[in-house]
Amino acid sequence: MTEDDHKTAWSECLEIIRNDVDAESFKTWFQPIVPLRINGDVLTVQVPSHFFYEWLEEHFIPVLKKAIKTVLGPTAKLEYSVIVDSGNKSHSPIAVSIVNKPTPSHANGYSPFAKKQATFLVEARLNPSYTFETFIEGDCNKLARTFGQTVAKRPGVTSINPFMLYGGVGVGKTHLAQAIGNDIVRHSPERKIIYVDANEFSNQFLNAAKDIKIEEFQNYYLQADAIILDDVQHLEGREKTLEIFFNIFNQMHQSQKQIIITSDKPATMLKNIPERLVSRFKWGLTADIQEADFETKLAIIHTKVRNDGVDIPKDVAEYLAMSVDTNLRDMEGVLNSLVLHATLLKRIIDLDLARDVLKNIIKEIQT
Repeated sequence: MTEDDHKTAWSECLEIIRNDVDAESFKTWFQPIVPLRINGDVLTVQVPSHFFYEWLEEHFIPVLKKAIKTVLGPTAKLEYSVIVDSGNKSHSPIAVSIVNKPTPSHANGYSPFAKKQATFLVEARLNPSYTFETFIEGDCNKLARTFGQTVAKRPGVTSINPFMLYGGVGVGKTHLAQAIGNDIVRHSPERKIIYVDANEFSNQFLNAAKDIKIEEFQNYYLQADAIILDDVQHLEGREKTLEIFFNIFNQMHQSQKQIIITSDKPATMLKNIPERLVSRFKWGLTADIQEADFETKLAIIHTKVRNDGVDIPKDVAEYLAMSVDTNLRDMEGVLNSLVLHATLLKRIIDLDLARDVLKNIIKEIQT
């Protein structure tokens, strides 16, 4: 056996495949495959991504079966080296090997990508305090909240799929997205909802790739009736993670499962995300959550302190609403700080206390 036998074997397979597929499919799906080695009747080839691997499985199994059996014999097997991270200056590419297994004799033909079907415990990881009732409505978020309620009533079966929420930091995107999930579970406890931050999703995928558990990773998310992916902008430039999410997105959408995405910018402004995925974000509906206006801030302040069992004078509430001009997350932090100081110092909350204890947190308003 010579060191080029794997190249010769794959070249012969390509000649057979070329006659069974159209020119565009051959160029797209077979020319990028690189033969790596041959060991007995096992041919190892490298494919550029997990999505590439899945596409071959779904569309070209008969073609592959014919080619490999013709060239290497009836017991031939394929081993796929799948690139899951193309690497960068700080680390080398990561690839995993997937060895084919013959399917049972009663199955419909031979598949070099025999999948393991498994059931995993799905953890929703929803914050129970994030509900529609605790989400204060204002002109800045009224449409988004209305569409969110529509999604919660009929997840996956309306034209609002995917539902994409975008807006600046701390405007309530996560609250509203999780409110949808909580409402779905409240009305249909049997439904499985998964909430995940984009950074965590990416880390989970890379760990699955290193442990050769990509299928388990994908199947875990495919079990869900709805997925909430928070801060999708954190996937910008993460090529392999985007490909696996693209695959999950497609299968969930085809199965009429709900997809909810949040971002700090509209889909058209996302960078280093494939156009095919961006276009899918626009299949459903995109809603903008803007910075809260003065009236909405006042309502949020009164609701927050009322839930905490604290009274706050009107002038203090107005002072805070005017002073905290960043986002609602900062507003909540300011309120917590004010209440804590009042409790520890045993003082009533008034304008003097607010100005005194919060002078290093909020901008002083000249009156």
